[in-house]
Amino acid sequence: MSEKLEKIIKEVEEMSVLELNELVKAFEEKFGVSATAVAGPAVALGPVEEEKSTANVELTDAGANKIAIIKIVKEVLALGLKEAKDLVDAAPSMLKTDMKKEEAEALKKQVEDAGGKVTLK
Repeated sequence: MSEKLEKIIKEVEEMSVLELNELVKAFEEKFGVSATAVAGPAVALGPVEEEKSTANVELTDAGANKIAIIKIVKEVLALGLKEAKDLVDAAPSMLKTDMKKEEAEALKKQVEDAGGKVTLK
């Protein structure tokens, strides 16, 4: 495969669903073709919702190892020890709202690895 095609494929892989939808529409208008006619009706997705780039992180259960969870919350959210302890003790509690999706996933993994339970909303 040529370098030019590899670059295009890499760009397409990194697009959101909304961007891909816009790209398909642009191709349909520019070249007078229909992606549905070529791919078949099973590919038609209907309305496309934009993927959220943020998440709310809720601690649903601190588990048996509260001290480890408190340390993680204190470190990741840059809180004092008392504030972090209060959040963990009050579970279920909202740890952070509108956190970047990648950071929220990382926090969730850390808490779950330490024995706690987290819900992303």
